[in-house]
Amino acid sequence: MHDETVRGDELLVKILSDRYGVEVGSAELVPIGTETINRRVTLSDSRRIFVKQYLSSADLRQAKTAWTMSEFCRTAHVPAPPVWSNQDGEILTRVDGTAWVVTDEMTGRVATEPMTVPRAQYIGLVLGRMHFVLASYPRPARIRQTRWRSAPVDTALAATEAVLARATAHHDPRLCQLREELEQRRDDLHTHVPRLRSGLPDQLVVQAGHADFTRTNLLAQEDVITAVLDFQGEACLPAWELGRAAFDPRTVANSPSWRQRAIRLVGAYLFENPRLPYADVRACARVTLLYLLFSMYGATTAEYGLPVSAEADLRRHWFERQVTIRRLLDELDDIEAALAAIRPGSWGQA
Repeated sequence: MHDETVRGDELLVKILSDRYGVEVGSAELVPIGTETINRRVTLSDSRRIFVKQYLSSADLRQAKTAWTMSEFCRTAHVPAPPVWSNQDGEILTRVDGTAWVVTDEMTGRVATEPMTVPRAQYIGLVLGRMHFVLASYPRPARIRQTRWRSAPVDTALAATEAVLARATAHHDPRLCQLREELEQRRDDLHTHVPRLRSGLPDQLVVQAGHADFTRTNLLAQEDVITAVLDFQGEACLPAWELGRAAFDPRTVANSPSWRQRAIRLVGAYLFENPRLPYADVRACARVTLLYLLFSMYGATTAEYGLPVSAEADLRRHWFERQVTIRRLLDELDDIEAALAAIRPGSWGQA
């Protein structure tokens, strides 16, 4: 990535001048992104923009699909960042083997604390509106994987062994604790997955979605969601996306009122998107639980080559997911009863 960063620094001024007609005052790297090098740029006229340089390994067709979907949602008042068109009217600019996207810089920050009730409601409204709008969007060719729904349990059991092997090879200081956590995960997979799957609806709605609508891709100012970032350009299950938002591990693991926040979020969602079948709404907690059981993300961190602070955050995320699994397993019947009782406009009074 270093060579591409240096080359991007050299091209940035020329691209913005030649293809967008603006002059750079200053630029700084923003250390986020897996397929992009991101820069926050202040223009000579003091406007602030956000510039994404795609790595040579990025799927540019998929990137264009994602930005087109983001713009479609923005025109329907979903708070997505406005994308700039270049002088040829294109949103993706290709120059000398590099690819670029320019957007307005959005206000707000990624929330690091559990959801408040007002923020949960706001997130539900934004997600509901987004799903309502995207229900009429042509379904993307790429569909978010659903291993949790149909893959053999043995594949997840094998994944736990692979995680333990990586942790051992990297001399993970948490090895003993991780071994216990993975043993618990294997027991949960054996014990609960068949029962959880048998309670899913035969059919769940599939449509265009954000496909990564999580806390880290939302900007907030107080309790208002000011931006939805990084659309993936994929189809997914609204029930999965709703459950991931409602049962955010940061909130479930750290707030004694996590159930209230989840129900309020779902109630607000249904205010904007009353079309989602009630079977899908009721299933969103079960779907989230299955998804978490099949996901090993964050169990080990050495392979990602992260900065120390990001590695610590990922370890915390893994711990919060462990807590969330336990709490959803313990309270699933009551949660599903509360979800089934929500009606559009009720705002989930729990």
